[in-house]
Amino acid sequence: MPHALATVIPARDGCRRSVVLLSALVLMMYTGCTTKVATLSVSDGMGPQPVLPAPRTSLIPSIHVVTASAWRAAEMPSAVSGLSVQSFAQGLDHPRWLYVLPNGDVLVAETNAPERPKHATGIRGWFFKRFMARAGGATLSANRITLLRDADGDGVAELRSTLLSGLVSPFGMALVGSTLYVANTDAIVRVPYVTGDTAIGATPVQVVALPAGLRNHHWTKSLIASPDGQFLYVGVGSNSNAAENGMAEEAERAAIWEVDPATGSHRVYASGLRNPVGMAWQGTVLWVAVNERDELGPDLVPDYMTSVREGAFYGWPFSYFGANVDERVKPKRPDLVASALVPDYALGPHTASLGLASAEGNALGDAYAHGMFIGQHGSWNRDPFSGYKVIFVPFRGDSAVGPPTDVLVDFLRDNGKANGRPVGVVVDARGGLLVADDVGNTVWRVTKAR
Repeated sequence: MPHALATVIPARDGCRRSVVLLSALVLMMYTGCTTKVATLSVSDGMGPQPVLPAPRTSLIPSIHVVTASAWRAAEMPSAVSGLSVQSFAQGLDHPRWLYVLPNGDVLVAETNAPERPKHATGIRGWFFKRFMARAGGATLSANRITLLRDADGDGVAELRSTLLSGLVSPFGMALVGSTLYVANTDAIVRVPYVTGDTAIGATPVQVVALPAGLRNHHWTKSLIASPDGQFLYVGVGSNSNAAENGMAEEAERAAIWEVDPATGSHRVYASGLRNPVGMAWQGTVLWVAVNERDELGPDLVPDYMTSVREGAFYGWPFSYFGANVDERVKPKRPDLVASALVPDYALGPHTASLGLASAEGNALGDAYAHGMFIGQHGSWNRDPFSGYKVIFVPFRGDSAVGPPTDVLVDFLRDNGKANGRPVGVVVDARGGLLVADDVGNTVWRVTKAR
């Protein structure tokens, strides 16, 4: 999760300055005011060569929080021309992530952040928690994996069953052979799976512990198996926005791990990735969607997706998009900055691009035949808002070439409110695109219009 406010520190003239600042923060919270307005369009911050203006910092960073709520009866997001959308499953409990089993059953992680007593504390934390509640992110975690089955092929799941419960803020899922792996916030666990199972009674067995702890700033742990099933790759986000809690708290974080599921041994496969979330294979190349840092202004820093090179460093926290140094981070590491790779494709500033799915196997039409679908959860600190939709980025060969096109829109209303927020995306067994909507408590299904 990103930081919401700069820490309020009294100046030399005592508590008067603190009172003034606190009053300003209260006003911002209830009026939606911001300290800065974007000067660039979202599209300026997209593509292989995004515009990167000078950072704009202040004691109170940009705050522009949407008021998000569930969809009202008969309302839904809009698919763009040539596509249609329907509800695949409704009435879920904060569905965040999706996985399609070989028999076509769909797994949904109904989940949210765990208890984190050192996260969002003090005045900063008080505001942060209220902002998250306003944006629809303050629900308790259901801690379960739910199975959805559409046996008759009408695009609506008629069977819903709890496959696994009692988990710890589960997120990523991967099936290898007859073993289902789940990435809890604090560990990868495994359970046996038999094709057609609708409930698993076995006790999950730990494969490897993952960084968590009392702060656990970025709590989601995404998961994907290598094409041959030999390794698991897990995304582990940073424990801060820009290392303000010290680098000791960032050990093996802001990284993608490679895990041997047979032994539980692991290594850091790639690092400097602030919050690597959705992962997908493009042929034999691993791609990842990454949430970049905040509090450098509404036009910085763009989230991105990139191919992942083994052993590569992508900048965080010392720099962004290659050699653009983050002056807030001390001590500096010019040696690491010099080695930082430039990401392949920017996805716009503060779009919260979380979901990532290869277009392989989809039946949405030729325009979507080769590329990546991205679920953009939406901004909390940019005026005007960014994200709040599902987009598609076309590829040529193994390269993202753009420009992006919209797929599923109208989560954000003209009045600045939102109905639902898209997160995970996946192509189902019949070629439809499934979208997890955590605030709308729905899984949407996008298909080619008839």
